[in-house]
Amino acid sequence: MALKTLVKISNVTNLSDARYCAGMGVDMLGFSMDTDSADYVDPARFTEMRSWVAGVLIVGETTSTDIDTIERLLETYQPDLLQVDEAAMLPYLSTFGKRLILRVNLSQLTLDQLDALFHTGASGAEYVLLESSGPLHFDEDLKLALQRLAGRYAVLLGTGISVNNVHDLLTDLPVQGIALSGGDEERPGNKEFGELMDILEAIEVDN
Repeated sequence: MALKTLVKISNVTNLSDARYCAGMGVDMLGFSMDTDSADYVDPARFTEMRSWVAGVLIVGETTSTDIDTIERLLETYQPDLLQVDEAAMLPYLSTFGKRLILRVNLSQLTLDQLDALFHTGASGAEYVLLESSGPLHFDEDLKLALQRLAGRYAVLLGTGISVNNVHDLLTDLPVQGIALSGGDEERPGNKEFGELMDILEAIEVDN
C-alpha cells in the first residue's frame, strides 16, 4: 500500500489500529508514554504491539517537561522519534540523539505567536505537528499563515482533516504530511475505524 502523503497516527492504543495502519502504509505510529494519559500504553503492551508491526517509525509521545523523566522514558521505550509539547526543551533533547517532533496547539496561539514560535523555537524539531484542543476554522488568514510556514518548515497537519476536505487541504497547503488519531478499541480485536479508515483509504494511491 502507498499513501499520497506522509501520515502519522497519534495516540495508538491497541494492536488493531497499529496493524491496520501499518498495513495501509502509514509512516509513523505514535504511542503515549505518560502514565496520566487516557491513551497511555505501558512498556509491556508497547513492546508487544511494536513486535507486530514492521516498516513504520515509532514515535514516543509525552507531555512531560522534565528532562530526567523524558530520558527514562526514552531508555524504556526506545522509540525512533520523540514527540514533545515544549519548544524550549528542544535544545536539551537534541543531545539525546533522537529525531524530534514538536506538537503545537493551534487553539492556544494567535497567528503572530504561531509565527514567532516557528521562527524562534522550532528549529530543533524535524517535524512540527499542528493540533488543536478546540474547534478550528480554516479561514483565509490561517490558510495563508500555514502556507507560508509549511513552505519553510516540515509541518504535519493534525487538525481539521476530514474525508471530505483532505484532498483540498493537501492541494492548498504544502505540508509535509498529516496526523490522525487512533482510538479506543470497543473490545480487543474488534475495532470500528470510522473516519480514520475513510481518510486513509481516500489518500491511498496505486503503487
